[in-house]
Amino acid sequence: MAELEGLEFGKSDFVLLDEVNMEQFMENLKLRFEKARIYTFIGEVVVSVNPYKQMDIYGKEAIDAYRGRELYENPPHLYAVADAAYKAMKRRAKDTCIVISGESGAGKTEASKYIMQYIAAITNPSQRAEVESVKNVLLKSNCVLEAFGNAKTNRNDNSSRFGKYMDINFNFNGDPTGGHINNYLLEKVRLLRGGSEEMLGSLHLQKDPVNYVYTREGATSNNDRSSHRAVLSALQVIGFSKEEIDSIYRILGTILILGNLQFETDSESVQVVGSEAVSHIAGLTTTEPDNVTKSLLYRTVATGGGEVIEKGHTEKEACFGRDAFAKALYERLFCWIVARINAVIEVKDYNPVLHGKNTVIGVLDIYGFEIFDNNSFEQFCINYCNEKLQQLFIELILRQEQDEYQREGITWRHIDYFNNQIIVDLVEQPHKGIISVLDEACLTVGKVTDTICLESMDAKLGQHPHYTSRKLTPSDKTMEFHRDFRIRHYAGDVTYSVEGFLDKNKDPLFQDFKRLMYNSSNPVLKEMWPDGQLSITEVTKRPLTAATLFKNSIVALVDKLGCKEPYYVRCIKPNEMKSPVLFDDARCQHQVAYLGLLENVRVRRAGFAYRQPYARFLQRYKMTCEYTWPNHLMETDREAVEAIVTQHGFQDDVAYGHTKLFVRTPRSLFTLEQERAALIPILVLFLQKVWRGALARMRCQRMRAIYAIMGCYKRFKVKAHFWEVERRFTNVRNMADYGKSVEWPTPPAALAQFDSITQQLHRRWRARQIVKNIPPSDMGEVRAKVAALGALSGERKDWGCGRPWERDYLSNVRDCPQTSSNFIRISKELRNKDQYNQVLFSGFCRKVNRFNKSTDRALFITEKHIYKLDPKKQFKVLKRLPLESVSTGLSITAGVDQMVALHTSSQDDVLLYIQRGELCPNQDRIGELLGTLIDHFTRSVAAVRRSSPEMLFQQS
Repeated sequence: MAELEGLEFGKSDFVLLDEVNMEQFMENLKLRFEKARIYTFIGEVVVSVNPYKQMDIYGKEAIDAYRGRELYENPPHLYAVADAAYKAMKRRAKDTCIVISGESGAGKTEASKYIMQYIAAITNPSQRAEVESVKNVLLKSNCVLEAFGNAKTNRNDNSSRFGKYMDINFNFNGDPTGGHINNYLLEKVRLLRGGSEEMLGSLHLQKDPVNYVYTREGATSNNDRSSHRAVLSALQVIGFSKEEIDSIYRILGTILILGNLQFETDSESVQVVGSEAVSHIAGLTTTEPDNVTKSLLYRTVATGGGEVIEKGHTEKEACFGRDAFAKALYERLFCWIVARINAVIEVKDYNPVLHGKNTVIGVLDIYGFEIFDNNSFEQFCINYCNEKLQQLFIELILRQEQDEYQREGITWRHIDYFNNQIIVDLVEQPHKGIISVLDEACLTVGKVTDTICLESMDAKLGQHPHYTSRKLTPSDKTMEFHRDFRIRHYAGDVTYSVEGFLDKNKDPLFQDFKRLMYNSSNPVLKEMWPDGQLSITEVTKRPLTAATLFKNSIVALVDKLGCKEPYYVRCIKPNEMKSPVLFDDARCQHQVAYLGLLENVRVRRAGFAYRQPYARFLQRYKMTCEYTWPNHLMETDREAVEAIVTQHGFQDDVAYGHTKLFVRTPRSLFTLEQERAALIPILVLFLQKVWRGALARMRCQRMRAIYAIMGCYKRFKVKAHFWEVERRFTNVRNMADYGKSVEWPTPPAALAQFDSITQQLHRRWRARQIVKNIPPSDMGEVRAKVAALGALSGERKDWGCGRPWERDYLSNVRDCPQTSSNFIRISKELRNKDQYNQVLFSGFCRKVNRFNKSTDRALFITEKHIYKLDPKKQFKVLKRLPLESVSTGLSITAGVDQMVALHTSSQDDVLLYIQRGELCPNQDRIGELLGTLIDHFTRSVAAVRRSSPEMLFQQS
């Protein structure tokens, strides 16, 4: 890091000073301030000097430069510590916090805003809308809380008059999912200059703050018109409704009017001067004017016997009640605003099982140490808070670190430092501390004044080295008798005026005001005053005092910070003139001294920048060493860590404790982080490969199991199908239809073809069973009909299937009674001449020639020839064709006509129209002719195959 900035800018880390003394520390701090280097490291602590001017070091380029980098890679900056806290939270899933401390005017509030802006800028890279909404509300809440919680003081134009601790919740991805704000000890505000004329008129207010008692002191400070618009916009972004914003304005208007309310004594009673103010207050709070007047002038008291009486105020008591009411109104308003913001940003529907670990970054921006000309109860509380934070810093940075070296057995030279625990005890120690004395005085029956309380403090604390008063040191004329006491704080001596301490410590608000606000018609006011629902007889328990409540909240805050990994921003105010060029050496040296920065440098310089238990160090960096990846085989984790350190050559930069490794310089850690970052992608790819292989093997095993199950299931389905077929067809031989009526079971997909073949076999078996009962004399007709059926395939509706086929109709006396005898004679002659054995078909027909002329003819077909005869000339043979010549084909129509075309190999086709005989005038003989010829040719081919396979092969 020393090389990142030139020597002309000084040392960017105070640890790098040649000698650790106040002179060199201040010289380096002044040089960097003059060179506009307002940030300097002390290890992981950032020292910030308020520049009192705008600086161009917070833009997007700066954010990108620090995003994801190690703390020591870039020059010192708030962004560096913010990124370090974010990375520690994300890497180790550990809660972190950023504590911003310093006196009033040192720049704490601005530092907290830049840190919040940086965290918002580096999160949610996927730009999810819900995360962006949370980030927007978190940022806008700063604007609103500043407007209501900051004010101008003589030391700071924008002094925080309240303490703010914000927890930002992150999911496992590192994106903000919500947050929570805690506020501490609110003091005062500004309002008027930003409001429009219309708004101020509706609130019965005037624009000039000088006209109001509560804003008179800051009247010349700022023109807040733009700030007012920003606050109004922020309220709307956060989610405040128009009615809620209007209620806020009405409450603020009520407070200002209350401040101007005057009282006068008329004879024995006290009256409000002018009734107009009361009417305005009643209108703004939506209450009855009479009830407002009654609350201002009377106090309702319950006696011991349960009787309720009204006690009139004196003029002083009325003024006191008025101011207490105004302060309470403002405090309740502020707390309600904080609660309203928390309700918007709180993490909702969070389930660690579903959403992963919820981690937190806390940002503390709290009022700084204050020394005014007149220091009262508020400054006492503020400075006590700073003492507690300084004590936490000492506890974590100085004492715990040195104790850890001793506990771990690390050789160490003890660094002396001032432990302000003695001052903390002076304020908060039970029974002896200042807060206990104040509480005791407030609880004492009778008239106990501030002076009496001071005397009690002198008596109990007179021997304390950090407490004194004028009574204890009469020669010190800077203090007044019976009024002042002084505490020697870590940041310097502060003289407090005890006047008003007891009143401010008590709960000064009369119950009448609480009931008045609870009974308001405004729901916002009613919500702010839930304790107003108690009747006067129910209010018996004395509430805790302001100091005790504040002490409890600060103790809780310190406990909350103590359980997180802390990062510190130590803010320094360079001068009292708010000048960007003036560096007040004495003023700055005083702050360096009381902040313990020099001791911090010594501890950091003599100590170690990084320490980690061996197991966690090994878990993070074991992949950088071949002897420890993936798991080491050494006896202890310490030996494994030594192997890592030795391999990288860091032996001279580390020390080994009993349970932890201590690394002296960040450079060694940076080298380890670089090597780890380079190895992570390789390891991720390796793990992905192994995991993908494991997934593939798992899928393969599942597939094998699936196929095994499928195979078994398929075999089962096949067997089950066989069993079912066997069951259904067991008795088919004894059935009349041989199983035709039996329904076949649906086969599995694997048996679809087998089932088809099986059904075909069953049909053939069934046909065989039927055919074997047919007489041999009828087989020719059966074969012819089957052949015709196959050839026609449903093309002709009627083809003579249902009648007996006579075949030789010309010889049938019944069909041709007049010509049958002549044909029988001619057929015998042709048998003797052509030596045929079988008549395939004979019948009358009409021959149609190419000229569409038709003549009566007779058709006579044997197994050898086709004869065309003339029936009018004693069946004279007109044409004789070899039957083989018709093997080319035969054509018929699909209608009911008897037309047939015999196709010959010589292409001398014969077109005939078969005529019906007298046997049955409506007989269709085309099917008979077709079936007979097909059956004849089929049997002829089969005979050739059986007799001479070689001849069949040649014919093929």
